[in-house]
Amino acid sequence: MTQSADRDANRALRARFDEVYGQYERLRSNLDELRRRLAAVEVTASSDDGRITATVGPRGQLVKLVLDPRVHHTHDAEALAARITGTVQRAARQAGTAVRELVAGYLPAGSGAVDFLDGGDFGALLRRGDAALREEAGRGA
Repeated sequence: MTQSADRDANRALRARFDEVYGQYERLRSNLDELRRRLAAVEVTASSDDGRITATVGPRGQLVKLVLDPRVHHTHDAEALAARITGTVQRAARQAGTAVRELVAGYLPAGSGAVDFLDGGDFGALLRRGDAALREEAGRGA
């Protein structure tokens, strides 16, 4: 009877391993495509008046800044700097959203990576693994 229980446990463990390994293989095979798509992310945003246009890359880094010649008529350098900064920040937020959506399409639901991208919460990366370990520990008890 013990051997039968051991065989059943081994089959269940093997099935779970095959499932997890299959997920890993799919993720790994898509990693190169994800890298290419992430590297290609560029987002452009304009100021409310359309006189400032900022293009940023996937990390929110400024790639291109276009100033309409009319901004040079502004004699308030601080106001102009604030408008440029706001426009770049808007583009960076949009790029962050685009990156999160792209990554979410490649990772298993609940993996924690998207939560990490949202708020920098390292704990989010470990929650799924922690839950699986608790579940397994509960089965063994």
